[in-house]
Amino acid sequence: MSTLKVYAPYDQSLIKEIPLKSAAEMQAAIDRAHDLYEDRSQWLAKHERIKILEDIAFLMEERYDEIVFQSAQEGGKPLKDTKVEMDRAINGVKLAIENLGHQGGQEVPMGQTAASVNRMAYTMREPIGVVASVSAFNHPINLFVHQTIPAIAVGSPVIIKPASTTPLSCLMMQDIYDVAGLPAGWCTTMVCDREVAEQLVTSPKVNFFSFIGSAKVGWGLRARLAPGTRCALEHGGVAPVIVEPDTDVKSMITGLTKGSFYHAGQVCVSVQRVFVHESIMDEVVNEMDTLARSLKIGNPVSEETEVGPLIKPEEVDRVHEWVTEAKNVGAKVICGGEKISDTCYAPTILLNPPEDIRVSTDEVFGPVVCFYSYSNREEAIARANSLDYAFQASVYTQHIDVALDTVKKLNATAVMVNDHTAFRVDWMPFGGRDKSGLGIGSIPHSMHDMTREKLMVIKSDVL
Repeated sequence: MSTLKVYAPYDQSLIKEIPLKSAAEMQAAIDRAHDLYEDRSQWLAKHERIKILEDIAFLMEERYDEIVFQSAQEGGKPLKDTKVEMDRAINGVKLAIENLGHQGGQEVPMGQTAASVNRMAYTMREPIGVVASVSAFNHPINLFVHQTIPAIAVGSPVIIKPASTTPLSCLMMQDIYDVAGLPAGWCTTMVCDREVAEQLVTSPKVNFFSFIGSAKVGWGLRARLAPGTRCALEHGGVAPVIVEPDTDVKSMITGLTKGSFYHAGQVCVSVQRVFVHESIMDEVVNEMDTLARSLKIGNPVSEETEVGPLIKPEEVDRVHEWVTEAKNVGAKVICGGEKISDTCYAPTILLNPPEDIRVSTDEVFGPVVCFYSYSNREEAIARANSLDYAFQASVYTQHIDVALDTVKKLNATAVMVNDHTAFRVDWMPFGGRDKSGLGIGSIPHSMHDMTREKLMVIKSDVL
């Protein structure tokens, strides 16, 4: 039997070795989920689903510390930030319960033509069918909730393949679902290799595919989906920030620093490109430099740690290669720019790197932020919009007209005004456009996407 060794990213110690599911086991899981959906006698009534969701939220609160520690240990996100993730995940379950009461159809008016008299029509929403989810490592608790709870809430069986670096948190969540009374087959966690996971993509029994990960992998998988399978793809971005000369730098800098180095920059909407008006560039960089140097880097399970390790040592090497490239072609390293260890990289600020190298054009997914000066806001907007990626962006200014104009012109799915690009709550629309993804995620949006509409037309002579 093949196994997967799960290592702590901070010190590379072995946490646990777990068995990998085989191709036959994956096919059995798909068949079981498909059979559940096809047999309406096995569907869970709405009140049953609500009760199970309520019990899941209760058990998550009861096992709070256990789940948080496991996630921080295997994922490398500092304990204080993992607690925030856990709180979001619990709230996500409660959001699903709340939004079940808003799931419904509407009347379609009839009688406007002679052919449509004596009829009434209504739409209703039904579960879409089998949902397959492929998840990422950076938020293992909350992503598990986001990619399974909406399906469970609307009555669609779901199979999830967690990231190979963070399967233990997901298995712990699966256990909570089981204890909460979710019948077998309605949510199945499959820890497997990439080849086995591809069955989730190509199977004609899968009705909806949810993917969180790199653009290259996501678009490649989409091309292999069976005909009729819908999908949602959440990729990364190279998030731009525009800082106008009237900005209150002191109030901005804490949030901007958090948005840049949260989870060591391993966030799809992490601050990466900051365009600062030349008149305040020195002030902004100096303030950011001071705060970045004060961040406590270390073991993620320590309460004091603010920046943890990257998920793998290879990622530390890659980030350092990108930073070295930037330095060699003219970027000024304000702080960082070096490995702290094989697993940790120093929070790094680069000043005016060329805009055609990797730190400027691709998602770093590490603790690196780039600053560029500008003299004209229209020019800054054009530079911010110059890439194929478009996810979240932000603008800092005290002028409402400037803010509104910049929001209108930035190519992004969401623009934060006087806040960093990594802001998110789980009921707001969230997702990339262009190369950054397809579809909009949130608990309510995912619940809608994991259902489909059916129309009923009633003909009667008494109408």
